[in-house]
Amino acid sequence: MTSTVARGSTAVVTGASSGIGAAAARRLAAAGYRVVLTARRAERIEALAQELSAAGHAAVAYALDVTDRAAVDAFAASLERVDVLVNNAGGALGLDPVAQGDPADWRAMYEVNVLGVLHMTQALLPGLIASGAGTVLVVSSTAGHGTYEGGGGYVAAKHGTHALTETLRLELVGEPVRVIEIAPGMVATEEFSLNRFGGDAERAARVYAGVAQPLTADDVADTIVWTVTRPQHVNVDLLVVRPRAQGSNTKVHRES
Repeated sequence: MTSTVARGSTAVVTGASSGIGAAAARRLAAAGYRVVLTARRAERIEALAQELSAAGHAAVAYALDVTDRAAVDAFAASLERVDVLVNNAGGALGLDPVAQGDPADWRAMYEVNVLGVLHMTQALLPGLIASGAGTVLVVSSTAGHGTYEGGGGYVAAKHGTHALTETLRLELVGEPVRVIEIAPGMVATEEFSLNRFGGDAERAARVYAGVAQPLTADDVADTIVWTVTRPQHVNVDLLVVRPRAQGSNTKVHRES
């Protein structure tokens, strides 16, 4: 089955300043979408918008913090059209056991991974319904489907992301909006683990040590574009994607 992108269709991507978000924006633009890039780091998304425009694609940048509801509402009001929302903004902080976890880190992870998705979805949902063929896509994580030691705060947040997405799908049955969840496993991006460990590059590198081929941001972006470009009657409820070397959240083959 193939599907074409209607002229003028607009895809909003959160967390588009790096990693999966930036890769998804590039692939969506290449597929024919007008891409609206959002992230807190304005200079990053402005540079990406210029790159995409220079390549002949339609792209604009809008600096946005998805945890700021007033800012999200103002952003939604600025849109003339929205067909696809890619809720990608998220992240992890720390790898402490529950007994030593920092409540501030847990709160920050919940704010961006759950409430950020809630803010964007609520604000853009009227436009997605009005499009007649809208798609809400949520980039969650395999952490939202299984636990692992040291991951308590992030796992709890991503379980919240998954629960929100699954509930939304039930509530929108009968509306012209698909709800898709992409749950990546181990993805080697330039910032995810570095941010998780407070900029400790050596500790971040150990996450991927010995893993021959962890997923790349572009691997995940490929699945995002594939799901949103299916015919409109096709809803990919949940797509879990891991590198071959990762059997589960706790079982990874590492070469010596």
